[in-house]
Amino acid sequence: MTDTEHFDIALIGSGSANSFPGPDLAGRRIVQIDRGVGPDHVFGGTCLNLGCIPTKMFVHTADLAATPAESARFGLTEQLQGVDWPAIRDRVFGRIDPISQGGEEYRSDHEDNANLTLLRGTAAFIGPKTVQVRGHDGSERTISADTFVLGAGSRPVLPPIDGLADAAPHTSDTIMRIDSLPASLAILGSGVIAVEFAHVFASLGVEVTLIARSEKVLRGADADISSRLTDLLAQRVRLETRLSTTSVRRTDAGVELRGRRDGAEVVLEAEELLVAVGRRPNSDLLDVAAAGIDTADDGRVEVDEHQRVLGGGAVLEGVWAFGDLSSAHQLKHVANHEQRIVRHNVLHPEQMRRSDTMPIPSGVFTHPQVAWVGVDEAAARQSGREIRVAVQEYASIAYGWAMEDTTGFVKLVADAETTEILGAHFIGPDATTLVQLLIQAMSTGQTARDIATTQYWIHPAMPELVENALLQLID
Repeated sequence: MTDTEHFDIALIGSGSANSFPGPDLAGRRIVQIDRGVGPDHVFGGTCLNLGCIPTKMFVHTADLAATPAESARFGLTEQLQGVDWPAIRDRVFGRIDPISQGGEEYRSDHEDNANLTLLRGTAAFIGPKTVQVRGHDGSERTISADTFVLGAGSRPVLPPIDGLADAAPHTSDTIMRIDSLPASLAILGSGVIAVEFAHVFASLGVEVTLIARSEKVLRGADADISSRLTDLLAQRVRLETRLSTTSVRRTDAGVELRGRRDGAEVVLEAEELLVAVGRRPNSDLLDVAAAGIDTADDGRVEVDEHQRVLGGGAVLEGVWAFGDLSSAHQLKHVANHEQRIVRHNVLHPEQMRRSDTMPIPSGVFTHPQVAWVGVDEAAARQSGREIRVAVQEYASIAYGWAMEDTTGFVKLVADAETTEILGAHFIGPDATTLVQLLIQAMSTGQTARDIATTQYWIHPAMPELVENALLQLID
């Protein structure tokens, strides 16, 4: 029987969890257990290696590649003369891989981490506050700790479609490191990951087919935003909506997908397949049930407003969770914030802070960009409050004229009486930047009246889009 090694703190994960150790914890023995992400179990979490950062580096390249197709209306003739995929890929990972490797070496060997033991492998609970760690080298160790901090993240989902697993499809874990661009790519899914990759590969000349079970893409967004993005994507890719995929098989030419729409069979073919239907928390790999930890129907670890883990509906003292493992939002900025809350609460249990006091924004780096914060119009109306809604088109502001943008807009939702901002929804250039104005206002309690009338708005800059929408709410 393996002896149990005891630590003060057991930290699981290396994404946002990697920010947990620090000088103020130097007096505590910490074990950091990291399975890694992707097929190679790389260190540093999803965002760094397989998510936010590399995808946005690809998106920026895609934005540049898409520019010639839009240049004619400015009186320019531009051409995309070539796409060097290995150079594009290697620029991205030539920067990211050394950061990942350096992070692992720092945790393993640096004198700053003298109190920290790094274990690479998969941890699974075998009882309360006790895990067994199966190392990548085949070793096994049993670890217990006074405090467990769970930041084990999530992984891509493969839906239960006949033949899908045998067809060896790509996910977001693998698609960015392929050796060469396929001539055609089918993307199964219509959410954030799907529409971002649709933009990347379509801009680089790949024939993209996006397959959505619903009528619209990005269903989590405001209905008007979702409708507009659906229309615009349909002009750039082959968009197959209301299609339920029933089977997938690998062929000599690539992949064949069969599905049903309105009772009729539809057959689609592509050289490669990307499955982007969502992610699931890694709670099953952790076997959290063995520790008495509660989970939601989707596998999320249940936590309270202080990020304390729940078991049997009650707080399990000394067990904390954050990020994709416990959050429905699966956003890096949420994971970072929740990790900071956990860290403070572990260090200062007499002055605990809540993690649920701020509105949570989302950004989608497709083309055009989409961003939102707060409730959408439908939810605001269902709440029973009297609301006002303002819609401002990019085409109505001077900088919108400069960009010749005829499709972008912002929609603001506010309380009719107080002008409290309830939600803000953008689609168009720099949406993920412009939304920050409203995130700040909502987070600090400023109303539409406050921010519209108590500051100058530079003319003719992009924020005039927001200013003009706010003025509609206070007329």
